[in-house]
Amino acid sequence: MASSTPAPDHRDAISAFARLGYASRGVVYVLVGGLAALTAIDQGGQAEGSRGALEAALGAPFGKVMLGIIAVGLLGYAMWRCIQAFKDPDRHGTSAKGLVIRAGLFVSAVTHTLLAFFAARLVFRFLSSGSSGGSSGGSEGMATWLMQQPFGRWLVAAVGIAIIGAGIAHAVKGYKAKFVKHFTMPSRTQAWAYPICRFGLVVRGLVFVIVGSLFMIAAYQFDPNEAGGTAEAFNTLRGQAFGQWLFGFVAIGLLAFGCYSVLTAIYRHVDPSL
Repeated sequence: MASSTPAPDHRDAISAFARLGYASRGVVYVLVGGLAALTAIDQGGQAEGSRGALEAALGAPFGKVMLGIIAVGLLGYAMWRCIQAFKDPDRHGTSAKGLVIRAGLFVSAVTHTLLAFFAARLVFRFLSSGSSGGSSGGSEGMATWLMQQPFGRWLVAAVGIAIIGAGIAHAVKGYKAKFVKHFTMPSRTQAWAYPICRFGLVVRGLVFVIVGSLFMIAAYQFDPNEAGGTAEAFNTLRGQAFGQWLFGFVAIGLLAFGCYSVLTAIYRHVDPSL
């Protein structure tokens, strides 16, 4: 007798891979936000970005296994971001706003691919030498590589604009709770989860605007060292009036964004539509 259960197709695999990606992103941001919150409480030490957080996780129990899973998950997330950017399953469209959002999705795919390879390299380096090495590269490395290309300064500026656009889109998405239309979540869960999701999205949007602005400064000054990621955004905030409070506020916000990402892995509609 033939089975009535439909065979899984490539869309099922892509959906599972994308959900693993959202969960992996969530773990990374929980680590970033948690470590930053501890730094804010101690009022000392250096704030860590995603790469520093992954290095810290390497020393945890089963850290190598966790980083290996995160690396695979981040590749899945990058794949899904590419699908969102080029196939547009979320229907952002081809208006100026839609194209900026989709460009931001593609930049996200690139940055998370680099982060996935960084996590994998940490594991292999630790297994071969017992040392994690340094967390060189990141945003400065990307800016350096872009500036070595034809029209490099303009490429760096374009990345900055895309990141700022993605940041604004995140903030609006959180403020207006636009993510709700992509979720199927029990009402009892919504009561506590939606405020966390909104707060996390708004704060991550703020961080993206700062990071994008750093890329714009790097392009203007033709200096890739001016570019930066989350860690540099933290340092920028700490240099402002009431900087330690702002730093702590953003740390909690990124922790909330990590929770949002994990909830997204569970409750979001993921339709590759390929």
